[in-house]
Amino acid sequence: MKWFISAKKADFNQIATKFGISPIMARIIRNRDITEEQKIEEFLACDINKIPSGYLLKHMNQGIAIIQEKIYEKKKIRVIGDYDIDGVSATFILTKGLRLCGADVDYAIPHRIKDGYGINEHLIQEAYEQQIDTIITCDNGISASEAVEYAKKLGLTIIVTDHHEVPYEEIDQIRYERLPNADAIIDPKQEACNYPFKGICGAQVAYKFVQILANNFQVSLPNDLMEIAAFATIGDVMELKEENRTLVKWGLKSMEKTQNMGLKALMDVTGISGKPLSPYHIGFVLGPCLNATGRLDTAEKALELLDSESYEQAVLLASDLKALNDSRKELTRLAVDEAVSLVESTDLKQDMVLVIFLADCHESLAGIVAGRIREQFLKPTFVLTRTEEGIKGSGRGIEAYHMYEEMVRIKHRFSKFGGHKLAAGLSMPEEQLELFRKEINANCMLTEEDLYEKLSVDMLLPFAYITEELIEELSKGEPYGNGNPRPLFAQKQVRFISGRLLGKNGSVAKYLVTDESGKRMELIYFRGIEEFHKEIEEHYGKQALKDLFVAKENPVCLSIAFYPGINEFQNNRTIQLTMQHYLFS
Repeated sequence: MKWFISAKKADFNQIATKFGISPIMARIIRNRDITEEQKIEEFLACDINKIPSGYLLKHMNQGIAIIQEKIYEKKKIRVIGDYDIDGVSATFILTKGLRLCGADVDYAIPHRIKDGYGINEHLIQEAYEQQIDTIITCDNGISASEAVEYAKKLGLTIIVTDHHEVPYEEIDQIRYERLPNADAIIDPKQEACNYPFKGICGAQVAYKFVQILANNFQVSLPNDLMEIAAFATIGDVMELKEENRTLVKWGLKSMEKTQNMGLKALMDVTGISGKPLSPYHIGFVLGPCLNATGRLDTAEKALELLDSESYEQAVLLASDLKALNDSRKELTRLAVDEAVSLVESTDLKQDMVLVIFLADCHESLAGIVAGRIREQFLKPTFVLTRTEEGIKGSGRGIEAYHMYEEMVRIKHRFSKFGGHKLAAGLSMPEEQLELFRKEINANCMLTEEDLYEKLSVDMLLPFAYITEELIEELSKGEPYGNGNPRPLFAQKQVRFISGRLLGKNGSVAKYLVTDESGKRMELIYFRGIEEFHKEIEEHYGKQALKDLFVAKENPVCLSIAFYPGINEFQNNRTIQLTMQHYLFS
Protein backbone atom coordinates (compact mmCIF):
# COMPACT_ATOMS: atom_id res chain seq x y z
CA MET A 1 0.00 0.00 0.00
CA LYS A 2 1.22 3.50 -0.87
CA TRP A 3 0.58 6.45 1.40
CA PHE A 4 -0.25 9.85 -0.06
CA ILE A 5 -0.16 12.88 2.20
CA SER A 6 -2.59 15.48 0.86
CA ALA A 7 -0.76 18.64 -0.16
CA LYS A 8 -3.65 20.78 -1.38
CA LYS A 9 -2.96 24.49 -0.96
CA ALA A 10 -5.10 27.11 0.78
CA ASP A 11 -4.84 29.81 3.42
CA PHE A 12 -5.90 27.53 6.26
CA ASN A 13 -5.51 30.22 8.94
CA GLN A 14 -7.74 32.59 6.98
CA ILE A 15 -10.40 29.89 6.48
CA ALA A 16 -10.17 28.96 10.17
CA THR A 17 -10.68 32.56 11.28
CA LYS A 18 -13.58 33.22 8.92
CA PHE A 19 -15.54 30.10 9.85
CA GLY A 20 -14.56 29.74 13.51
CA ILE A 21 -12.75 26.42 13.08
CA SER A 22 -9.19 25.21 13.60
CA PRO A 23 -6.61 25.21 10.78
CA ILE A 24 -6.68 21.40 11.05
CA MET A 25 -10.41 21.31 10.26
CA ALA A 26 -9.85 23.86 7.49
CA ARG A 27 -7.27 21.56 5.91
CA ILE A 28 -9.60 18.56 6.11
CA ILE A 29 -12.37 20.50 4.36
CA ARG A 30 -9.93 21.60 1.65
CA ASN A 31 -8.78 18.01 1.19
CA ARG A 32 -12.36 17.13 0.27
CA ASP A 33 -12.18 19.70 -2.54
CA ILE A 34 -14.58 22.08 -0.81
CA THR A 35 -13.13 25.49 -1.64
CA GLU A 36 -15.92 28.00 -2.28
CA GLU A 37 -16.99 29.93 0.82
CA GLN A 38 -20.65 29.07 0.27
CA LYS A 39 -19.80 25.36 0.01
CA ILE A 40 -17.69 25.51 3.19
CA GLU A 41 -20.58 27.19 4.98
CA GLU A 42 -23.01 24.53 3.71
CA PHE A 43 -20.63 21.73 4.76
CA LEU A 44 -20.40 23.04 8.31
CA ALA A 45 -24.10 23.92 8.64
CA CYS A 46 -25.47 20.71 7.09
CA ASP A 47 -28.90 22.38 6.92
CA ILE A 48 -31.70 20.01 5.84
CA ASN A 49 -33.72 23.04 4.69
CA LYS A 50 -31.06 23.96 2.12
CA ILE A 51 -31.42 20.74 0.09
CA PRO A 52 -32.31 21.69 -3.52
CA SER A 53 -35.96 21.58 -4.54
CA GLY A 54 -37.21 18.58 -6.47
CA TYR A 55 -38.80 21.05 -8.91
CA LEU A 56 -35.31 21.46 -10.41
CA LEU A 57 -35.45 17.90 -11.76
CA LYS A 58 -36.39 17.76 -15.43
CA HIS A 59 -40.00 16.57 -15.98
CA MET A 60 -40.84 16.79 -12.25
CA ASN A 61 -43.70 19.25 -12.95
CA GLN A 62 -44.89 17.02 -15.76
CA GLY A 63 -44.82 13.87 -13.63
CA ILE A 64 -46.57 15.53 -10.70
CA ALA A 65 -49.30 16.92 -12.95
CA ILE A 66 -49.95 13.48 -14.45
CA ILE A 67 -50.19 11.75 -11.05
CA GLN A 68 -52.42 14.46 -9.59
CA GLU A 69 -54.84 14.04 -12.47
CA LYS A 70 -54.79 10.23 -12.06
CA ILE A 71 -55.53 10.60 -8.34
CA TYR A 72 -58.47 12.95 -9.01
CA GLU A 73 -59.78 10.52 -11.65
CA LYS A 74 -59.31 7.58 -9.24
CA LYS A 75 -57.19 5.70 -11.78
CA LYS A 76 -55.26 2.62 -10.65
CA ILE A 77 -51.54 3.30 -10.24
CA ARG A 78 -48.76 0.75 -9.84
CA VAL A 79 -45.24 1.43 -8.57
CA ILE A 80 -42.60 -0.89 -10.05
CA GLY A 81 -39.32 -0.87 -8.17
CA ASP A 82 -36.29 -3.09 -7.85
CA TYR A 83 -35.16 -5.83 -5.46
CA ASP A 84 -32.18 -4.09 -3.81
CA ILE A 85 -32.09 -1.63 -0.88
CA ASP A 86 -32.57 1.40 -3.08
CA GLY A 87 -35.37 -0.13 -5.12
CA VAL A 88 -37.25 -1.45 -2.09
CA SER A 89 -36.83 1.88 -0.27
CA ALA A 90 -37.98 3.91 -3.27
CA THR A 91 -41.00 1.64 -3.74
CA PHE A 92 -41.96 2.05 -0.08
CA ILE A 93 -41.59 5.85 -0.24
CA LEU A 94 -43.62 6.23 -3.45
CA THR A 95 -46.36 3.81 -2.42
CA LYS A 96 -46.84 5.26 1.06
CA GLY A 97 -46.58 8.85 -0.18
CA LEU A 98 -49.13 8.29 -2.95
CA ARG A 99 -51.53 6.55 -0.56
CA LEU A 100 -51.36 9.49 1.84
CA CYS A 101 -52.36 11.71 -1.08
CA GLY A 102 -55.41 9.55 -1.77
CA ALA A 103 -54.10 7.47 -4.68
CA ASP A 104 -55.38 4.01 -5.58
CA VAL A 105 -51.89 2.52 -5.67
CA ASP A 106 -50.12 -0.82 -5.28
CA TYR A 107 -46.64 -2.05 -6.10
CA ALA A 108 -44.72 -4.80 -7.84
CA ILE A 109 -41.12 -5.79 -7.25
CA PRO A 110 -39.40 -7.85 -9.97
CA HIS A 111 -38.16 -11.25 -8.85
CA ARG A 112 -34.38 -11.29 -9.25
CA ILE A 113 -34.29 -14.69 -10.98
CA LYS A 114 -37.69 -14.88 -12.72
CA ASP A 115 -37.85 -11.28 -13.91
CA GLY A 116 -34.36 -9.85 -13.69
CA TYR A 117 -33.69 -6.16 -13.16
CA GLY A 118 -36.35 -3.52 -13.60
CA ILE A 119 -39.56 -3.15 -15.55
CA ASN A 120 -40.20 -5.69 -18.32
CA GLU A 121 -42.92 -6.84 -20.71
CA HIS A 122 -44.15 -9.54 -18.31
CA LEU A 123 -44.77 -6.98 -15.54
CA ILE A 124 -46.41 -4.60 -18.02
CA GLN A 125 -48.70 -7.30 -19.39
CA GLU A 126 -49.65 -8.26 -15.85
CA ALA A 127 -50.45 -4.62 -15.01
CA TYR A 128 -52.54 -4.26 -18.19
CA GLU A 129 -54.56 -7.38 -17.42
CA GLN A 130 -55.22 -6.05 -13.90
CA GLN A 131 -56.53 -2.79 -15.38
CA ILE A 132 -53.68 -0.65 -14.11
CA ASP A 133 -53.82 2.78 -15.78
CA THR A 134 -50.43 4.23 -14.81
CA ILE A 135 -47.05 2.77 -13.96
CA ILE A 136 -44.43 4.78 -12.11
CA THR A 137 -40.99 3.20 -11.92
CA CYS A 138 -38.39 3.86 -9.25
CA ASP A 139 -34.68 3.01 -9.24
CA ASN A 140 -35.15 1.62 -12.75
CA GLY A 141 -36.65 2.41 -16.14
CA ILE A 142 -34.09 4.72 -17.72
CA SER A 143 -32.70 1.85 -19.82
CA ALA A 144 -36.05 0.11 -20.44
CA SER A 145 -36.90 1.62 -23.83
CA GLU A 146 -38.41 -1.60 -25.26
CA ALA A 147 -40.54 -2.29 -22.19
CA VAL A 148 -41.79 1.29 -22.07
CA GLU A 149 -42.64 1.18 -25.78
CA TYR A 150 -44.68 -1.98 -25.17
CA ALA A 151 -46.54 -0.28 -22.33
CA LYS A 152 -47.37 2.71 -24.52
CA LYS A 153 -48.77 0.39 -27.23
CA LEU A 154 -51.09 -1.04 -24.61
CA GLY A 155 -52.25 2.46 -23.72
CA LEU A 156 -50.62 2.74 -20.29
CA THR A 157 -49.25 5.96 -18.89
CA ILE A 158 -45.60 5.61 -17.83
CA ILE A 159 -43.57 7.81 -15.51
CA VAL A 160 -39.91 6.87 -15.04
CA THR A 161 -38.11 7.90 -11.87
CA ASP A 162 -34.52 6.69 -11.75
CA HIS A 163 -30.97 7.77 -10.95
CA HIS A 164 -28.91 5.45 -13.15
CA GLU A 165 -26.76 6.41 -16.12
CA VAL A 166 -28.70 7.14 -19.30
CA PRO A 167 -27.93 4.66 -22.10
CA TYR A 168 -26.22 6.21 -25.08
CA GLU A 169 -24.89 5.52 -28.54
CA GLU A 170 -21.57 6.93 -29.67
CA ILE A 171 -21.40 8.03 -33.30
CA ASP A 172 -18.27 9.80 -34.56
CA GLN A 173 -17.19 10.26 -30.95
CA ILE A 174 -20.42 12.09 -30.12
CA ARG A 175 -22.74 10.59 -27.53
CA TYR A 176 -26.49 10.49 -28.15
CA GLU A 177 -28.83 9.65 -25.28
CA ARG A 178 -31.30 6.80 -25.75
CA LEU A 179 -34.24 7.77 -23.55
CA PRO A 180 -37.40 5.69 -23.20
CA ASN A 181 -40.62 7.04 -24.68
CA ALA A 182 -42.23 7.65 -21.28
CA ASP A 183 -44.78 10.36 -20.44
CA ALA A 184 -42.27 11.82 -17.95
CA ILE A 185 -38.66 10.94 -17.18
CA ILE A 186 -37.25 12.11 -13.87
CA ASP A 187 -33.55 11.24 -13.64
CA PRO A 188 -30.83 13.75 -12.66
CA LYS A 189 -28.35 12.02 -14.98
CA GLN A 190 -30.16 13.29 -18.09
CA GLU A 191 -28.07 15.79 -20.01
CA ALA A 192 -30.86 18.36 -20.07
CA CYS A 193 -31.57 18.08 -16.33
CA ASN A 194 -30.46 21.15 -14.36
CA TYR A 195 -30.59 19.54 -10.94
CA PRO A 196 -27.38 20.72 -9.22
CA PHE A 197 -26.35 17.44 -7.60
CA LYS A 198 -26.36 14.33 -9.80
CA GLY A 199 -25.38 11.80 -7.10
CA ILE A 200 -28.73 11.14 -5.41
CA CYS A 201 -30.14 7.62 -5.19
CA GLY A 202 -33.43 6.33 -6.55
CA ALA A 203 -35.14 6.58 -3.17
CA GLN A 204 -34.18 10.25 -2.89
CA VAL A 205 -35.67 10.93 -6.32
CA ALA A 206 -38.84 9.18 -5.13
CA TYR A 207 -38.84 11.18 -1.87
CA LYS A 208 -38.57 14.47 -3.76
CA PHE A 209 -41.53 13.39 -5.89
CA VAL A 210 -43.80 12.62 -2.92
CA GLN A 211 -42.66 15.76 -1.05
CA ILE A 212 -43.99 17.93 -3.87
CA LEU A 213 -47.12 15.82 -4.32
CA ALA A 214 -47.90 15.91 -0.58
CA ASN A 215 -47.38 19.67 -0.49
CA ASN A 216 -49.84 20.09 -3.36
CA PHE A 217 -52.39 17.93 -1.53
CA GLN A 218 -51.62 19.70 1.77
CA VAL A 219 -50.64 16.38 3.37
CA SER A 220 -47.92 15.99 6.02
CA LEU A 221 -45.39 13.24 5.37
CA PRO A 222 -44.20 11.06 8.28
CA ASN A 223 -40.51 11.14 9.20
CA ASP A 224 -39.94 7.55 8.15
CA LEU A 225 -40.02 8.48 4.46
CA MET A 226 -37.02 10.77 4.96
CA GLU A 227 -35.37 8.11 7.13
CA ILE A 228 -35.77 5.46 4.44
CA ALA A 229 -34.37 7.82 1.77
CA ALA A 230 -31.28 8.29 3.99
CA PHE A 231 -31.13 4.53 4.60
CA ALA A 232 -31.10 3.89 0.84
CA THR A 233 -28.46 6.57 0.23
CA ILE A 234 -26.06 4.65 2.45
CA GLY A 235 -27.20 1.20 1.32
CA ASP A 236 -26.75 2.05 -2.36
CA VAL A 237 -23.25 3.40 -1.57
CA MET A 238 -23.92 6.93 -2.75
CA GLU A 239 -21.21 9.50 -2.04
CA LEU A 240 -21.80 11.37 1.22
CA LYS A 241 -21.37 14.76 -0.37
CA GLU A 242 -23.58 17.83 -0.49
CA GLU A 243 -27.25 16.94 -0.05
CA ASN A 244 -26.55 13.23 0.48
CA ARG A 245 -24.44 13.99 3.54
CA THR A 246 -27.09 16.36 4.90
CA LEU A 247 -29.90 13.86 4.30
CA VAL A 248 -27.95 11.04 5.95
CA LYS A 249 -26.97 13.16 8.95
CA TRP A 250 -30.55 14.08 9.75
CA GLY A 251 -31.94 10.72 8.68
CA LEU A 252 -29.67 8.84 11.10
CA LYS A 253 -30.70 11.12 13.97
CA SER A 254 -34.35 10.55 13.17
CA MET A 255 -33.86 6.77 12.81
CA GLU A 256 -32.54 6.52 16.37
CA LYS A 257 -36.08 7.27 17.57
CA THR A 258 -37.96 5.99 14.52
CA GLN A 259 -41.68 5.41 14.56
CA ASN A 260 -41.40 2.93 11.69
CA MET A 261 -42.17 -0.45 13.25
CA GLY A 262 -40.11 -2.34 10.68
CA LEU A 263 -36.96 -0.29 11.21
CA LYS A 264 -37.40 -0.44 14.99
CA ALA A 265 -37.79 -4.24 14.93
CA LEU A 266 -34.79 -4.69 12.65
CA MET A 267 -32.61 -2.61 14.98
CA ASP A 268 -33.87 -4.67 17.93
CA VAL A 269 -33.16 -8.10 16.40
CA THR A 270 -29.70 -7.04 15.22
CA GLY A 271 -28.81 -5.64 18.64
CA ILE A 272 -28.13 -2.01 17.73
CA SER A 273 -31.15 -0.32 19.34
CA GLY A 274 -30.31 2.47 21.73
CA LYS A 275 -26.92 3.15 20.11
CA PRO A 276 -25.97 6.25 18.12
CA LEU A 277 -26.41 5.20 14.49
CA SER A 278 -23.67 5.66 11.90
CA PRO A 279 -23.40 4.79 8.19
CA TYR A 280 -21.62 1.60 9.32
CA HIS A 281 -24.79 0.28 10.99
CA ILE A 282 -26.84 0.82 7.84
CA GLY A 283 -24.20 -0.39 5.40
CA PHE A 284 -23.04 -3.49 7.25
CA VAL A 285 -25.76 -4.51 9.73
CA LEU A 286 -29.27 -3.37 8.75
CA GLY A 287 -28.90 -2.88 5.00
CA PRO A 288 -27.65 -6.40 4.23
CA CYS A 289 -30.74 -7.83 5.97
CA LEU A 290 -33.02 -5.92 3.59
CA ASN A 291 -30.86 -6.89 0.63
CA ALA A 292 -30.76 -10.58 1.61
CA THR A 293 -34.48 -11.10 1.05
CA GLY A 294 -34.19 -9.86 -2.54
CA ARG A 295 -31.20 -12.13 -3.09
CA LEU A 296 -32.42 -15.42 -1.64
CA ASP A 297 -36.20 -14.98 -1.54
CA THR A 298 -38.51 -12.20 -2.64
CA ALA A 299 -37.84 -8.53 -1.90
CA GLU A 300 -41.52 -8.09 -1.06
CA LYS A 301 -40.70 -9.36 2.44
CA ALA A 302 -38.47 -6.33 2.95
CA LEU A 303 -41.31 -4.07 1.82
CA GLU A 304 -43.70 -5.83 4.19
CA LEU A 305 -41.25 -5.15 7.00
CA LEU A 306 -41.04 -1.40 6.26
CA ASP A 307 -44.83 -1.24 5.87
CA SER A 308 -45.60 -3.14 9.10
CA GLU A 309 -48.14 -1.50 11.36
CA SER A 310 -47.67 -3.79 14.38
CA TYR A 311 -44.42 -4.34 16.22
CA GLU A 312 -45.19 -8.04 16.72
CA GLN A 313 -45.53 -8.64 12.98
CA ALA A 314 -42.43 -6.57 12.32
CA VAL A 315 -40.28 -8.59 14.75
CA LEU A 316 -41.24 -11.85 13.02
CA LEU A 317 -40.35 -10.41 9.60
CA ALA A 318 -37.13 -8.84 10.89
CA SER A 319 -36.06 -12.15 12.43
CA ASP A 320 -36.67 -13.90 9.10
CA LEU A 321 -34.60 -11.29 7.26
CA LYS A 322 -31.74 -11.61 9.73
CA ALA A 323 -31.77 -15.41 9.33
CA LEU A 324 -31.72 -15.03 5.53
CA ASN A 325 -28.76 -12.69 5.80
CA ASP A 326 -26.89 -15.16 8.01
CA SER A 327 -27.48 -17.82 5.35
CA ARG A 328 -26.34 -15.39 2.63
CA LYS A 329 -23.08 -14.77 4.51
CA GLU A 330 -22.19 -18.47 4.52
CA LEU A 331 -23.05 -18.94 0.84
CA THR A 332 -20.96 -15.87 0.03
CA ARG A 333 -17.97 -17.18 1.98
CA LEU A 334 -18.02 -20.46 0.03
CA ALA A 335 -18.31 -18.66 -3.32
CA VAL A 336 -15.48 -16.24 -2.48
CA ASP A 337 -13.21 -19.15 -1.51
CA GLU A 338 -13.95 -20.84 -4.85
CA ALA A 339 -13.31 -17.62 -6.79
CA VAL A 340 -9.99 -16.95 -5.04
CA SER A 341 -8.87 -20.50 -5.76
CA LEU A 342 -9.73 -20.09 -9.46
CA VAL A 343 -7.78 -16.86 -9.78
CA GLU A 344 -4.71 -18.12 -7.96
CA SER A 345 -4.54 -21.49 -9.73
CA THR A 346 -5.19 -20.44 -13.33
CA ASP A 347 -4.11 -17.93 -15.96
CA LEU A 348 -6.80 -15.55 -14.73
CA LYS A 349 -4.35 -13.92 -12.31
CA GLN A 350 -2.46 -12.48 -15.30
CA ASP A 351 -5.53 -10.50 -16.45
CA MET A 352 -5.98 -6.84 -15.59
CA VAL A 353 -9.75 -7.38 -15.54
CA LEU A 354 -10.88 -10.53 -13.77
CA VAL A 355 -13.72 -12.49 -15.38
CA ILE A 356 -14.61 -15.38 -13.08
CA PHE A 357 -17.18 -18.05 -13.96
CA LEU A 358 -18.77 -19.76 -10.94
CA ALA A 359 -21.34 -22.03 -12.57
CA ASP A 360 -23.14 -23.01 -9.37
CA CYS A 361 -22.99 -19.73 -7.47
CA HIS A 362 -26.42 -18.30 -6.63
CA GLU A 363 -26.79 -15.52 -9.20
CA SER A 364 -27.90 -13.03 -6.54
CA LEU A 365 -24.51 -13.28 -4.83
CA ALA A 366 -22.41 -12.48 -7.89
CA GLY A 367 -22.11 -8.79 -7.05
CA ILE A 368 -21.05 -9.39 -3.46
CA VAL A 369 -18.47 -11.97 -4.53
CA ALA A 370 -17.17 -9.62 -7.24
CA GLY A 371 -16.75 -6.91 -4.62
CA ARG A 372 -14.77 -9.19 -2.31
CA ILE A 373 -12.49 -10.35 -5.13
CA ARG A 374 -11.99 -6.76 -6.25
CA GLU A 375 -10.89 -5.88 -2.72
CA GLN A 376 -8.46 -8.79 -2.53
CA PHE A 377 -6.81 -8.44 -5.95
CA LEU A 378 -7.41 -4.69 -6.51
CA LYS A 379 -8.66 -5.33 -10.06
CA PRO A 380 -11.99 -4.73 -11.81
CA THR A 381 -13.90 -7.99 -11.38
CA PHE A 382 -16.83 -9.69 -13.08
CA VAL A 383 -18.40 -12.76 -11.48
CA LEU A 384 -20.66 -14.79 -13.75
CA THR A 385 -22.91 -17.74 -13.07
CA ARG A 386 -25.01 -20.17 -15.11
CA THR A 387 -28.79 -19.67 -15.25
CA GLU A 388 -31.62 -21.13 -17.32
CA GLU A 389 -31.37 -18.19 -19.73
CA GLY A 390 -27.59 -18.32 -20.14
CA ILE A 391 -24.91 -16.54 -18.16
CA LYS A 392 -25.69 -13.71 -15.76
CA GLY A 393 -23.33 -11.75 -13.59
CA SER A 394 -22.23 -8.59 -11.87
CA GLY A 395 -19.10 -6.49 -11.93
CA ARG A 396 -17.37 -4.26 -9.40
CA GLY A 397 -14.77 -1.73 -10.50
CA ILE A 398 -11.91 0.41 -9.25
CA GLU A 399 -11.48 4.18 -9.37
CA ALA A 400 -9.21 4.14 -12.43
CA TYR A 401 -11.64 2.08 -14.54
CA HIS A 402 -15.11 3.06 -15.84
CA MET A 403 -16.93 -0.24 -15.93
CA TYR A 404 -20.02 0.87 -17.84
CA GLU A 405 -18.08 2.72 -20.55
CA GLU A 406 -15.77 -0.26 -21.09
CA MET A 407 -18.80 -2.52 -21.49
CA VAL A 408 -20.37 -0.17 -24.03
CA ARG A 409 -17.28 -0.71 -26.20
CA ILE A 410 -18.08 -4.45 -26.48
CA LYS A 411 -21.86 -4.33 -26.11
CA HIS A 412 -22.23 -6.84 -28.95
CA ARG A 413 -21.16 -9.56 -26.48
CA PHE A 414 -24.15 -9.03 -24.17
CA SER A 415 -27.80 -9.90 -24.28
CA LYS A 416 -28.39 -7.18 -21.71
CA PHE A 417 -26.17 -4.94 -19.62
CA GLY A 418 -26.19 -1.77 -17.55
CA GLY A 419 -24.50 -0.01 -14.68
CA HIS A 420 -22.16 2.87 -13.92
CA LYS A 421 -18.49 3.52 -13.20
CA LEU A 422 -17.99 1.15 -10.27
CA ALA A 423 -20.72 -1.47 -10.72
CA ALA A 424 -22.45 -3.29 -13.56
CA GLY A 425 -24.79 -6.14 -14.39
CA LEU A 426 -24.91 -8.26 -17.52
CA SER A 427 -26.25 -11.34 -19.24
CA MET A 428 -24.92 -13.20 -22.28
CA PRO A 429 -24.97 -16.57 -24.05
CA GLU A 430 -22.47 -18.94 -22.47
CA GLU A 431 -20.48 -19.28 -25.70
CA GLN A 432 -19.58 -15.57 -25.41
CA LEU A 433 -17.83 -16.01 -22.04
CA GLU A 434 -14.24 -16.53 -23.17
CA LEU A 435 -14.57 -13.97 -25.97
CA PHE A 436 -15.83 -11.47 -23.40
CA ARG A 437 -12.87 -12.14 -21.10
CA LYS A 438 -10.35 -11.72 -23.90
CA GLU A 439 -11.95 -8.62 -25.39
CA ILE A 440 -12.51 -6.75 -22.13
CA ASN A 441 -8.84 -7.31 -21.30
CA ALA A 442 -7.59 -6.47 -24.79
CA ASN A 443 -9.30 -3.08 -24.53
CA CYS A 444 -8.09 -2.45 -20.98
CA MET A 445 -5.75 0.54 -20.57
CA LEU A 446 -4.99 0.04 -16.88
CA THR A 447 -1.36 0.09 -15.73
CA GLU A 448 0.27 -1.61 -12.75
CA GLU A 449 0.31 1.77 -11.04
CA ASP A 450 -3.50 1.88 -11.22
CA LEU A 451 -3.70 -1.36 -9.24
CA TYR A 452 -1.73 -0.17 -6.22
CA GLU A 453 -3.84 0.24 -3.12
CA LYS A 454 -3.61 3.85 -2.03
CA LEU A 455 -4.05 5.35 1.42
CA SER A 456 -4.88 9.03 1.45
CA VAL A 457 -3.70 10.78 4.61
CA ASP A 458 -4.99 14.26 5.48
CA MET A 459 -1.86 15.46 7.26
CA LEU A 460 0.98 14.62 9.62
CA LEU A 461 -0.25 15.33 13.14
CA PRO A 462 1.95 15.34 16.27
CA PHE A 463 0.24 13.83 19.30
CA ALA A 464 0.35 17.15 21.18
CA TYR A 465 -2.33 18.54 18.84
CA ILE A 466 -4.78 15.73 19.60
CA THR A 467 -7.25 16.98 22.19
CA GLU A 468 -10.87 16.33 23.10
CA GLU A 469 -11.68 19.71 21.56
CA LEU A 470 -10.18 18.64 18.22
CA ILE A 471 -12.07 15.34 18.28
CA GLU A 472 -15.31 17.20 18.99
CA GLU A 473 -14.57 19.56 16.11
CA LEU A 474 -13.95 16.65 13.73
CA SER A 475 -17.51 15.49 14.41
CA LYS A 476 -18.70 18.57 12.48
CA GLY A 477 -17.67 16.71 9.32
CA GLU A 478 -19.88 13.70 10.05
CA PRO A 479 -21.36 11.55 8.75
CA TYR A 480 -18.22 10.05 7.26
CA GLY A 481 -18.28 7.35 4.61
CA ASN A 482 -18.03 6.92 0.85
CA GLY A 483 -17.09 10.27 -0.72
CA ASN A 484 -16.48 11.91 2.66
CA PRO A 485 -13.81 9.75 4.30
CA ARG A 486 -13.09 9.93 8.01
CA PRO A 487 -10.13 12.27 8.64
CA LEU A 488 -6.94 10.23 8.64
CA PHE A 489 -3.70 11.45 10.18
CA ALA A 490 -0.17 10.11 10.29
CA GLN A 491 2.84 10.39 12.56
CA LYS A 492 6.38 9.16 12.07
CA GLN A 493 8.78 7.61 14.59
CA VAL A 494 6.06 6.32 16.92
CA ARG A 495 7.56 4.14 19.66
CA PHE A 496 5.55 1.27 21.08
CA ILE A 497 5.94 1.13 24.88
CA SER A 498 3.59 -1.69 25.87
CA GLY A 499 0.80 -3.84 24.48
CA ARG A 500 -2.01 -6.19 25.44
CA LEU A 501 -4.54 -8.34 23.61
CA LEU A 502 -8.28 -7.79 23.95
CA GLY A 503 -11.37 -9.76 23.01
CA LYS A 504 -12.23 -13.42 23.42
CA ASN A 505 -9.79 -14.55 20.75
CA GLY A 506 -7.19 -11.84 21.19
CA SER A 507 -8.22 -10.39 17.84
CA VAL A 508 -7.82 -6.79 19.01
CA ALA A 509 -4.69 -5.20 20.47
CA LYS A 510 -4.19 -2.04 22.51
CA TYR A 511 -0.81 -0.35 22.83
CA LEU A 512 0.70 2.55 24.71
CA VAL A 513 2.71 4.62 22.24
CA THR A 514 4.67 7.87 22.17
CA ASP A 515 5.88 10.19 19.44
CA GLU A 516 9.14 12.11 19.28
CA SER A 517 7.85 14.83 21.61
CA GLY A 518 7.28 12.27 24.36
CA LYS A 519 3.48 12.66 24.31
CA ARG A 520 1.86 9.30 25.13
CA MET A 521 -1.35 7.96 23.62
CA GLU A 522 -3.46 4.81 23.67
CA LEU A 523 -3.54 3.08 20.28
CA ILE A 524 -5.95 0.33 19.29
CA TYR A 525 -5.74 -1.94 16.23
CA PHE A 526 -8.50 -4.18 14.92
CA ARG A 527 -7.08 -5.67 11.72
CA GLY A 528 -4.85 -8.71 11.23
CA ILE A 529 -3.20 -8.73 14.66
CA GLU A 530 -1.33 -11.97 14.01
CA GLU A 531 0.13 -10.66 10.75
CA PHE A 532 1.13 -7.38 12.42
CA HIS A 533 2.93 -9.15 15.25
CA LYS A 534 4.62 -11.51 12.81
CA GLU A 535 5.99 -8.49 10.92
CA ILE A 536 7.29 -7.01 14.20
CA GLU A 537 9.15 -10.26 14.85
CA GLU A 538 10.60 -10.25 11.33
CA HIS A 539 11.86 -6.66 11.67
CA TYR A 540 12.94 -6.56 15.31
CA GLY A 541 13.16 -10.20 16.47
CA LYS A 542 10.92 -12.36 18.66
CA GLN A 543 12.33 -10.89 21.85
CA ALA A 544 11.16 -7.42 20.85
CA LEU A 545 7.54 -8.60 20.67
CA LYS A 546 7.86 -10.38 24.04
CA ASP A 547 9.31 -7.25 25.61
CA LEU A 548 6.51 -5.14 24.17
CA PHE A 549 3.87 -7.26 25.87
CA VAL A 550 5.56 -7.13 29.28
CA ALA A 551 6.17 -3.37 28.99
CA LYS A 552 9.95 -3.67 28.80
CA GLU A 553 12.10 -1.37 26.69
CA ASN A 554 12.00 -2.52 23.05
CA PRO A 555 13.04 -1.26 19.59
CA VAL A 556 9.57 -1.25 17.96
CA CYS A 557 9.19 2.09 16.14
CA LEU A 558 6.74 2.67 13.26
CA SER A 559 5.01 5.29 11.16
CA ILE A 560 1.28 5.01 11.78
CA ALA A 561 -1.87 6.22 10.02
CA PHE A 562 -4.71 6.76 12.48
CA TYR A 563 -7.87 8.60 13.41
CA PRO A 564 -8.55 9.89 16.94
CA GLY A 565 -11.60 9.24 19.08
CA ILE A 566 -12.85 9.10 22.65
CA ASN A 567 -12.99 5.81 24.56
CA GLU A 568 -15.61 5.86 27.33
CA PHE A 569 -15.35 3.04 29.87
CA GLN A 570 -16.76 2.94 33.40
CA ASN A 571 -17.37 6.71 33.33
CA ASN A 572 -13.76 7.38 32.27
CA ARG A 573 -13.04 9.28 29.05
CA THR A 574 -9.68 8.84 27.38
CA ILE A 575 -8.37 9.82 23.97
CA GLN A 576 -7.73 6.76 21.86
CA LEU A 577 -6.15 6.49 18.42
CA THR A 578 -7.33 3.80 16.01
CA MET A 579 -4.54 2.59 13.73
CA GLN A 580 -5.55 2.09 10.12
CA HIS A 581 -2.17 1.20 8.64
CA TYR A 582 1.52 1.20 9.50
CA LEU A 583 4.93 1.39 7.88
CA PHE A 584 8.19 0.15 9.36
CA SER A 585 10.80 2.88 9.72
